[in-house]
Parts: sequence; C-alpha cells; structure tokens
Amino acid sequence: MTSNVIIEIRAGAGGSEAALFANDLFRMYSKFAEKQGWKTKILDDNVLQISGENAYTYLQQEGGVHRVQRIPKTEKSGRIHTSTASVAILPYVEPREFEIKPGDLKIDTFRSSGPGGQYVNKTESAIRITHMPSGFVVASQRERSQAANKETAMSLLRSRLFAFKAQQDMQKLGQQRNAQIGTADRSEKIRTYNFPQDRITDHRIKKDWHNMEDILNGNLWPIIKKFQKEN
Repeated sequence: MTSNVIIEIRAGAGGSEAALFANDLFRMYSKFAEKQGWKTKILDDNVLQISGENAYTYLQQEGGVHRVQRIPKTEKSGRIHTSTASVAILPYVEPREFEIKPGDLKIDTFRSSGPGGQYVNKTESAIRITHMPSGFVVASQRERSQAANKETAMSLLRSRLFAFKAQQDMQKLGQQRNAQIGTADRSEKIRTYNFPQDRITDHRIKKDWHNMEDILNGNLWPIIKKFQKEN
C-alpha cells in the first residue's frame, strides 16, 4: 500500500452553510498538499486524491466530523449557526493489493453533467459502479474518456472496500472503533472551528489553536504535529 491518500468530504447538518464549510475543508487540504509539493487529483466534487511521501501518515487523524460555528453571509440578524461536514481518510490501494471480483460489479454509464445539470458531454463517458455485496456506489465523470472514468471510480471503490474490510477485521479482534463518517450529527465532532473566537479546538486531545485563517489556508502543521505528539 502506498503512502498516498484519498480524502472524501461530505456536508452534514446545516444545509447550504454545511456545503460551504465542506468546500472550505476541501480547499484547506488541497492547499496543505500544495505547500508540501504533493500532487493532487480531484476524483469527484468532494473527493481528493493526494500523492506524496507520508501523505496518509500525516493526514490519517483528520477523519471524523468537523463542526463550524460562524455567522453565515446570508444571516441578517447576526446569529451564529452551527454546521458540520464529515471527512473520511482512505489509503490509496494499488489494484494488485486488493482484488475485486468483476462479477460483483454493476457498471452503468451516463452523460456527464455540469453546474445547473446541463450535460457536458454528448457521449455517455461517465461511469457509475455498484459493488453489489457491500452496496457501495461510486461514480466518476470528470475524465474525458469512459476508460479513464472507470479507472478513477475503481480506485475510489478499492480504497473504500479496503478501509471497510480493515474496520471489520479490527472488530473481529475485539478492537471496536467508530466509523469515521458516523451520522455527521453535530454531537459527533472531533474538531470545532469557532470563527467568532478565531479558535480551532480538537476535542480528542483537548487542544486549541488560533489564527484560523492561516490554518484554513493550508498551514495544518501545528495541528498535525501536536496530534502526533499526543498520540
């Protein structure tokens, strides 16, 4: 298994503000990778692949529910809103390291769509893959060819299944742990981003950081180093 990583970010509770926060996190991880000189590839609107030395090691603790407290731009009364986004950190898995039986897959094609739902390509180059035993569904429509979209979708599916199997194996050994995604409820939080107080709190190690703008612009090292030291 390589040290590369796939990051999935999903809006949770909070409607449009949660979606905006998910975009903020996506940008934060993209900027962090850029500062390290790592390569990034957008697999989907909310899925980022990062290729670089020790990328998975440095980012694996980011998995969980992230909570934001701030005043939305559309809020006229100045009331602080609380929203969440969930982050899943998946190791990139090479095809030879994890076999998926072709007979377990249902593969559908469709036409790629852009903002507003308009069709981008006239041909059905987008791919949707359903892994029938697990029910996992992945899709890719960003690549130009059907073959490239299939390869991207298979990479994501392979990483999801690998992580899922690893979790099952740990449970069989009696080492119970929570899934990273959870229900994205406000109470299932690993970290809170409090904009009015310019404070980021990691609830697992009970540590705070300020200068939030710098961190959201990709300077994650203070958090990463502190977390690794505590653990």
